[in-house]
Amino acid sequence: MATRNDTAAPPVKEGGAAPGRPPAVPTEAEQRHRARLSRRWQRDKRWSPYAFVSPFFLLFLAFGLFPLIYTGWASLHQVEMTAPTDMTWVGMRNYTRIFDDDFFWNAAKNTLTIGIISTVPQLLMAMGLAHILNYKLRASTFYRVAMLAPYATSIAAASLVFVLLFGRDYGMINWALHFVGVDAIDWQNDKWPSQFAVSSIVIWRWTGYNALIYLAAMQAIPQDLYESAALDGASRWKQFLHVTLPSLRPTILFTVVVSTIGASQVFGEPLLFDANKGASGGAEHQFQTLGLYLYEQGWVNQHLGRASAIAWTMFLILIVVGIVNYVISRRLRASS
Repeated sequence: MATRNDTAAPPVKEGGAAPGRPPAVPTEAEQRHRARLSRRWQRDKRWSPYAFVSPFFLLFLAFGLFPLIYTGWASLHQVEMTAPTDMTWVGMRNYTRIFDDDFFWNAAKNTLTIGIISTVPQLLMAMGLAHILNYKLRASTFYRVAMLAPYATSIAAASLVFVLLFGRDYGMINWALHFVGVDAIDWQNDKWPSQFAVSSIVIWRWTGYNALIYLAAMQAIPQDLYESAALDGASRWKQFLHVTLPSLRPTILFTVVVSTIGASQVFGEPLLFDANKGASGGAEHQFQTLGLYLYEQGWVNQHLGRASAIAWTMFLILIVVGIVNYVISRRLRASS
């Protein structure tokens, strides 16, 4: 006869199921390991952002800050490019010689005039192009990409084309002016025509870039403002004057400051536009900029100390421009 060997279930305590296995108490070694992991996680959370941005600061330290400090030190010495380690202390003499140098002031005036001639039309044209592209156009993406084509073009290639366009005897510009009764202009040797020609290269290269900046700012303007202006009977022109321009004041100020800084550093365009391909900026220095003057003193005349003083003078000018930008931006924010 078969027998049953059933095992009775353990008794269930009143108030619930049978108690489970009690949690294991971590050993002292496990507690130390968890503490180390926690501290490592805290350090990683705290210092990882700095590690991610550290490559920029390392590159800036190697290629930005160190050359800046060394240039400032060299500007206080008489040092030649042929013997850069032989330095003779002269104090502020390099700076005082700059302010007594007629060529420096000529380069400063040329930089100012070329900057005005290139910046004002450039930003006005960029504003107009951005206003047109802000409307719905067919193949708008193609036009926006085409705006960046001049910016992506090499300075050497662009300057070569403009040298051919502004040629005195066979240039297309003089050929077109001949049909309206204007005599041939010597674009490379006359003062104002040469500065206008150099400025035209800058305008061609940077107008599209600034137009896209304005376009991005225009697309961020709420459409409710335009709808309210249209309901009040404002035309497209009045909407542009009273809605678009006030909303673009910070962007306009930004482009003005950036263009001013870029104009103070113009170098490649006048260097390649010179018929003699030198750093003199024409036979009579008629379009020599501060960048060209610095290059001429440092790499042509090999006066490294004087070139360093010019570089620091340009740096101080940019600091003044930045301070003016800060003051104007604060006033604009306060008025708005």
